[in-house]
Amino acid sequence: MMEDRLGSGSASDPVTVFVAKRFHTMNPDQPHATAVAVDDDRIVAVGSMSSVTNKLDGVALVVDKSFEGEVVLPGLIDQHLHPILAASTLATEVISTEDWVLPERIYRAATSQQEYRQRLREADAALQDPTEWLFSWGYHRLWHGELSRGVLDEISTTRPIGIWQRSCHEFYLNSAAIEALGITEETMQGHGLNDATIDLANGHWWENGFFTVLMRSLSPVFLTPERLIFGLNQMVTYLHQNGVTAFNEPGINLFHGLWDLYESILGSPETPFASYFMVNARSQAEAGMDIESALRDSAEQIASAPGGKVSYFADQVKLFADGAIISQLMQMRDPYLDDQGMPDHTHHGEWLMTPEILETWSKAYWDAGYQLHVHVNGDLGLDAVLDMLERRLAENPRPDHRTVIVHFANSTEDQVDRIAELGAIVSANPYYPVGFADKYADFGLGPQRADSMVRSKSVLDRKIPLSFHSDLPMGPSDPLSLMWCAVNRRTQSGRIAAPDQRIGVHDALRAVTIEAAYSWRREHELGSLEVGKMANFTVVDADPYLVDPMDLDKVGVIGTVFGGRWFPVPGRSSTKLRSLAGDNFREGLLKARPLPGHSVGLDGPGCSCEVSRHLIQALGWAA
Repeated sequence: MMEDRLGSGSASDPVTVFVAKRFHTMNPDQPHATAVAVDDDRIVAVGSMSSVTNKLDGVALVVDKSFEGEVVLPGLIDQHLHPILAASTLATEVISTEDWVLPERIYRAATSQQEYRQRLREADAALQDPTEWLFSWGYHRLWHGELSRGVLDEISTTRPIGIWQRSCHEFYLNSAAIEALGITEETMQGHGLNDATIDLANGHWWENGFFTVLMRSLSPVFLTPERLIFGLNQMVTYLHQNGVTAFNEPGINLFHGLWDLYESILGSPETPFASYFMVNARSQAEAGMDIESALRDSAEQIASAPGGKVSYFADQVKLFADGAIISQLMQMRDPYLDDQGMPDHTHHGEWLMTPEILETWSKAYWDAGYQLHVHVNGDLGLDAVLDMLERRLAENPRPDHRTVIVHFANSTEDQVDRIAELGAIVSANPYYPVGFADKYADFGLGPQRADSMVRSKSVLDRKIPLSFHSDLPMGPSDPLSLMWCAVNRRTQSGRIAAPDQRIGVHDALRAVTIEAAYSWRREHELGSLEVGKMANFTVVDADPYLVDPMDLDKVGVIGTVFGGRWFPVPGRSSTKLRSLAGDNFREGLLKARPLPGHSVGLDGPGCSCEVSRHLIQALGWAA
């Protein structure tokens, strides 16, 4: 222990003292420092160089000046993302509503139907093998017009084409793809309530029709080991270039070989972040498990990886209420609106777990002592979640339950009051108003509901803990950009959505550091630079507190320290890299190399051919 080394003249490995222009610690008792000492993977001293060396008098020290002229933040956290969704979307032809800057390619936004279909035609023409599937992610009707089996058949009647909607909650196939998968009217019937979320004539599956029916046929060609390996390696480099040092997937869906894949890539010594996972109650309910079996299954999952770089959170579970915001399938109190601003009674939301199912499963996990994380997007969905939480507290009061309202897209001020009264906390996606308020004001929600999405300031005014997440690929996993979204709320058209809901830089930085850790019950390990915590830092080329708030998204990540080890971003230098007005940042990314040990192919040191062969066998998809 460090205490044993003080004054002992120990001959063990020296303590590393990192120095910087300024460390923003997020510790209110010591908000700034210029030196942080690290023993193995833990912080042992924070302060000025003289105070640190005085504290460590008698201990061998080595001073690391790798970023001595830069600004350092606590390791940035993405509170919630989906690695398999990220890996599988990032391995497609991305044609989306916004630019996506990936490690080896920039995918420009498509903003019209004409542009979208032209990009699809170009992607089809670029494939040499006439039998190779064309997969694309990012389609959204409000930007790209109507899509159907017939429209995709106009692109190709011979090549199988699969289009993943921007929300990842919908999928479209052309006739060649439907035939290749052996899908018929008979195979798409007999699935209970899920039948209502399948439109075979138009090649369209959504919500449970997609997740629980189509994916059974689609997975062998879409979630192949090769595609997953490529996509996960892309994600590792992508998260690192954006300064992420920890993430959580709430609601893991395991299949044979997946955990081996995670341990191989996410658990590699060259991966500079921690990956945490959480039990998924929805998948248990859909599998027909009884409560006793589900609780036993959850305990076994958690016990299989209770700690380490790739691990489960103990006694935390993901539940669901309504559908996806990006598909406009959230459950709303008032009707959706058509493009004339009139109530559209043919447009309605979906339940991912009906209120009755949510009631049953929330009670089981609440009474078993689990922390609940509940996906919810609509204000009617939020009513169902808050009513459920009120019943849980009345039946079985639990102090410090930290139930997390996840996504928090649509809400009312009275609902924010209830969140505070019930002692819940919020993890929100601040990208929603930035990316979607303009279109949703014109269609679906109307101006007032669209602009007031993600009421961050209202949450903070009630002293409710607030963290941010990207929900990658629902939004870019870029905590500095998430901060920019929350601080500015500037939409794609350049206007400000609900100016009164903007928050300050400090609160935004807390949302991607200490508050994110708090939502995971890891505030004693992560989220600030304090003695005893993990030595995770994000090094940036400008001070977020000093730049113009509109320039927060121009602050560049130079590298990260993870577990006391320095990981520079390959190809980066100490310059301001980001520029949305031009291509300097994006062109610089194209010159950046993948992380050492993370080749984007199958044969890199971080993912060898042996791993690939093992996965092919484990997944059961070998010929």
